[in-house]
Amino acid sequence: MPEGPSLVILKEAVYSFKGAKILSASGNAKFDKSVLINKKIIDFKTWGKQFFIQTNNHIIRIHFLLFGSYSIDEHIKPDRSLRLHLHFAKGDIYFYTCAIRFIDKNMLDEYDWEADVMSDKWNAKAAKKKLLFQPEMLVCDAMLNQEIFSGVGNIIKNEVLHRIKVHPLSTIGNLPSTKLNRLIKEARAYSFDFLEWKIKFELKNNWRAHTRKICSRCNLPILKEYLGKTNRRTFFCDNCQVKY
Repeated sequence: MPEGPSLVILKEAVYSFKGAKILSASGNAKFDKSVLINKKIIDFKTWGKQFFIQTNNHIIRIHFLLFGSYSIDEHIKPDRSLRLHLHFAKGDIYFYTCAIRFIDKNMLDEYDWEADVMSDKWNAKAAKKKLLFQPEMLVCDAMLNQEIFSGVGNIIKNEVLHRIKVHPLSTIGNLPSTKLNRLIKEARAYSFDFLEWKIKFELKNNWRAHTRKICSRCNLPILKEYLGKTNRRTFFCDNCQVKY
């Protein structure tokens, strides 16, 4: 699943289409694509793992789910996976294997932009308040909670918990104050590291826990388990990551 930083990269990649007119729209997304023809792109926005295309009449919401992807100017996937193809005079944007629908313009106002770890409006104090309200929640679930850390996905979860030496089965209420503050700080900091490394094609080279076999600190095996209510793949070191 694309994480928040990847959608920021997408927004930058399609920026040149801002102001352009949609000449044709196709794909197997289940909505009337003809209403987009001759509409001008007003803006692109991201919220966590969601991407929005705003025209002068509609807002298209795109969620990439687990296996969604996109391409620019080149159709690279089978037609059956093509959800939406937008054709412009200056090029093309393709979206594959994702959930796409129209949303009401007023719905954008309902998103908590302070929860987006990549946003200039990110509010660490608000995130802490939400966490403290759920003391029994496991940290592995907390980090994937999009109402708290919008944009954080499984890779960021695994890397942040390894970075701050916290076991994924720790509970929020048992974390020392310093660790809770570090968790919140690194959720955002690592997201921007993720962005920088992905742009440079160096992301995987910088992983210390995710999909790794050996802990870079302890030189002991990294464990792989499916943990928490989210039941997502979790990579961690049982030696240096403390369970609180």
